[in-house]
Amino acid sequence: MKQEFFVKNGELISEKEWIEIIERFKPNIDNELVDSESKIALEVRKLTDEAIKERIEGLDSVGICFSGGLDSSYIASICKKLKANFTCYTVGFQDGQFKVPEDIVQAQLVAKHLKLSDDEFKFKIFNLKEIEQIIHKTTKILKSANACNVVTVGVGSVEVAAHSISKHEQVFFSGLGSEEIFAGYDRHKNNPTNEECYEGLLKMYQRDLIRDSAIPKALKFSFTTPFLDDELIKYSMKIPIQFKINSQGSKMILRKAAEPYLEKYSERPKKAAQYGSSTDRAIEKLARVHKFARKDEYLESLK
Repeated sequence: MKQEFFVKNGELISEKEWIEIIERFKPNIDNELVDSESKIALEVRKLTDEAIKERIEGLDSVGICFSGGLDSSYIASICKKLKANFTCYTVGFQDGQFKVPEDIVQAQLVAKHLKLSDDEFKFKIFNLKEIEQIIHKTTKILKSANACNVVTVGVGSVEVAAHSISKHEQVFFSGLGSEEIFAGYDRHKNNPTNEECYEGLLKMYQRDLIRDSAIPKALKFSFTTPFLDDELIKYSMKIPIQFKINSQGSKMILRKAAEPYLEKYSERPKKAAQYGSSTDRAIEKLARVHKFARKDEYLESLK
């Protein structure tokens, strides 16, 4: 399995080291690709496929945090293509009149499209009591890492919940990094440049990596992140921004790369994990139940 560049001796590198590494990928307009969109999509597919393949090699089994979105669906499709021993785990929260979480619905559709077996796809919808236990556990982990806020707990609770229904594989695939290198966030619409993609990579340490280091460490597994592959990042910073984000949507070049595997399921718009799974809604409801005006006040009260 390929070692992630942000891990050294099993530990997350320092923020200073992260910044020094990412500075190597600073975009330069003079190096921007002049190839056709189809040729670039083909290269993105090749690099992404290879990044996933390198991270499977040597593993007896691997888990996938599976939302049914573009990134996790792409990863699952390659694992299926390579006949790897993998299981996709999808989780969500539902209570009272709430609808079935969007991630559950979408994941079931993609699983059917990819012809995933019962052993390759597992899901669970948590009730309020169950998700409260998950949120408590996640909050405790993230407070110890000084990385606790409504967003990190919302996303982290999805990771903890997925692990709770898993076979406790030692390694789980994550789609982390895809939004940054392929311009998938709303802020990329306001500033559609590769410089914005680069700035987002620099800020990932505080926003994402501390969380996604603390949770696996506490639960005794590790994340592997093919979209933070050095070769893929290097190439993506050369892709003209209009191939990433335009009037048709965001992450368009990755969607085009994944289309042969996912067909129409490569088109699902971005849905943050805490919203697609409804864990943010669970935090909101628990805050009301416990008489707090705000979600952050509720999380702060947890020990």
